[in-house]
Amino acid sequence: MHRRYLLFALAATLASAATVGQSSFDPDRYLGHIKFLASPELKGRATGSPEIEKAAQYIAAQFKQDGLQPVGGRTYFEPFEVTTSAQVGAKNKFDFSLNGDSQNLQLDKEFVPFNFSASGKASGDVVFAGYGITAPEYAYDDYAGLDVKGKFVLVLEHEPQEYDPSSVFEGKVYTDHAQFYSKAANARNHGARGVILIEDWVHHKTDPDQLEAFGRAEGPADAGILFVQVREDVVKPWFRAAGKDLQQIEFDIDRDLKPRSFALPGVTVRESVDIERAVKTAHNVVAYLPGRTDEYLIIGAHYDHLGLGGQYSLAPSLTGTVHPGADDNASGTAGVLELARYFSSQPKPKRGILFITFAGEELGLLGSGFYANHPELPIDKAVTMINLDMIGRIRDGKLYIGGVGTGGGLRADLEAVAPRYSLHPDYSDNSGYGSSDHTSFTSKQVPVLFFFSGLHADYHKPSDTWDKVNVPGAIEVLEFVADTASRIDNAPDRPKFIRVEEKFNPHGDTHDGDDVTVSSGKSSGGYGPYFGSVPDFAEVPNGVRFADITPGSPAALAGLKGGDILVKFGSADIRNLYDFTYALRAHKPGDEVEVEVLRGDQRVRANVKLTQRK
Repeated sequence: MHRRYLLFALAATLASAATVGQSSFDPDRYLGHIKFLASPELKGRATGSPEIEKAAQYIAAQFKQDGLQPVGGRTYFEPFEVTTSAQVGAKNKFDFSLNGDSQNLQLDKEFVPFNFSASGKASGDVVFAGYGITAPEYAYDDYAGLDVKGKFVLVLEHEPQEYDPSSVFEGKVYTDHAQFYSKAANARNHGARGVILIEDWVHHKTDPDQLEAFGRAEGPADAGILFVQVREDVVKPWFRAAGKDLQQIEFDIDRDLKPRSFALPGVTVRESVDIERAVKTAHNVVAYLPGRTDEYLIIGAHYDHLGLGGQYSLAPSLTGTVHPGADDNASGTAGVLELARYFSSQPKPKRGILFITFAGEELGLLGSGFYANHPELPIDKAVTMINLDMIGRIRDGKLYIGGVGTGGGLRADLEAVAPRYSLHPDYSDNSGYGSSDHTSFTSKQVPVLFFFSGLHADYHKPSDTWDKVNVPGAIEVLEFVADTASRIDNAPDRPKFIRVEEKFNPHGDTHDGDDVTVSSGKSSGGYGPYFGSVPDFAEVPNGVRFADITPGSPAALAGLKGGDILVKFGSADIRNLYDFTYALRAHKPGDEVEVEVLRGDQRVRANVKLTQRK
């Protein structure tokens, strides 16, 4: 804790309690913001959509009405470009010949490209590669002794022994090897030209042989390899022509975990994959309340959500339905608006307060990452960033507060404020890292506080509606935040930034990196090799940019730095965060891996000795 004068602390406590206790946080006005942002007309506020721009205009109008100014007298809107969606283009074709007999497949009925597939044309022979898995930790490799360079690999969904609780593949829990992007990365690392995915009948006998809906698969914008799915019935003749039975092969792999990979004789495939990716301009909405010094606090929340669903929806059968995102995160956005209104009605603060609502959070912290890399005020003058993400479902008074270890005195501030409220703070996450926007500021060495009311059954579903918001609970959170922010703002010393070992994913989102899986669903994670980087979630053209490097970690000991762009990890080329996750998990603690990074105009190589992740 920073040294504080006893007299100041007593005076600040009394003044803050009196001020916030008489605050003008209006429950009806707070809920009115949520009703607008989560209305059917705003269609879930997908980043890049016309509807989220309506939300941005609404937020800016509220800031203007409350007398807040654009930074530097310019605009409230900070633009940045984002790849928002993928669509099936007009040139998708899949033809194959079997012993000279040709057949054309029908798009959406017999084959479908994946949203993360590369675009392009290719033809070649086909090799059956089992589940497409290389898992040295389980002594299993579908590619062992298999030459797939320049060929298409035909692979099964999921993984062996899917419903066997004693399976080495972590029983009934999918490992990362079952994820589609893992199969894509592994095939590309082995030199394959493309991946053809089919359903694994042995584990899903009663399921219809259906194609994955386009846009549902989690993965990078471009995996760097052609990736399509075809119906199982299409390829059964390929196996019969080779004197094999596909279903028996699946049974045999399940029985003894021995791969049955082989080249399919007489089969040639011709593919054209056409994926159109939309690059649009999104906007952070930024407003400033000047203080008496050049230092400032940041109070922020993301205002985007999932639109009509997509790959991050937890109700995939309802894709195409509005996901209103009332709690996630209209509740936090409404909180920022009400805090802006409250502080603008108070005497001029000692330190300024920068209010920001971010777009692109659901796509990977894109808006906050952009702001942190292109700040409109000097980032070294930011004394603390306060992030409100899902504050609308307080239950039994439980309030999760993350990042308390990132700044000297922050926990003491919170503990001084907490007794005046019925809330029960949980300070279990000290780190300031996670799958919400405060992470972008932690990596810039800004202390952070993350306020969160917890997950619920409506998370990332169309049922996250305004009528389920606990308005009295959220108002009490805002009073708590205002009280805490006032203490930090008026303190004689700013909180000193403290690095804390990262602890990702406090609220179950899907865009973590390095030391925790980037996948969602049933995939397990938490143990394995530790590298020690904090990724910048915004995709670069080729590679993974490090937002920060954890001191004392293997990456730090090897001389890697924040800002480096990882392009090679061992023998694997790294194009995106998914490649990095897959490459890291292919190793074990104790391995020494040569990595290559771009540092400005230089290519830098370093040997990193991986340790055990805690």
